[in-house]
Amino acid sequence: MQSGGHFLFKAKNGEEILLRPVEEKDAEDIIRHVETIVKAGRYLQKEEPHSLQEEVQFINEVKSKGNMYTAVERSGKVVGIARVLKGELQMKKHTGIFRTWIHPDSQGLGIGKEVMKYTLSWGQSNNLHKLWLTVFSGNEKAVKVYEKVGFIIEGIQKNQVIIDGQFEDEIFMAYFFETVQEM
Repeated sequence: MQSGGHFLFKAKNGEEILLRPVEEKDAEDIIRHVETIVKAGRYLQKEEPHSLQEEVQFINEVKSKGNMYTAVERSGKVVGIARVLKGELQMKKHTGIFRTWIHPDSQGLGIGKEVMKYTLSWGQSNNLHKLWLTVFSGNEKAVKVYEKVGFIIEGIQKNQVIIDGQFEDEIFMAYFFETVQEM
């Protein structure tokens, strides 16, 4: 079911999950979960969460620019996000950078797959030609998920990051929409 940017689906465990535009009221959930993921995780490209004021400002800025900032809502709480920020320069408006995270407690339920479908649908309806992202080489599961939905590897920055004392590469991946763009 999809209407007004809202998409409701059943997770693998039978729970209903809602994908919907992020609102100011979600800022606290987002900050709390980012903080948890930063402390526990390896693959979030962030070293500390926004302050409440910064997150509210970011939510409003994303919305005002017509970008995608989607909440993954489970049992009334935001447990993940997906966002696409379109290129700001005229020469890059046909592209969008994709970022996502799902709290570890909500992983393995098929949510990521639905988030990807939702994001690709948004990109198509917003006339994007290219959606791109970066992922660390140690996050093999994510690389496989992205490849499965049609992303290709465009390039690799060798030894770009140090995670747990080890060098990892940063992989640039892209999804190309099959649309005709007016030049």
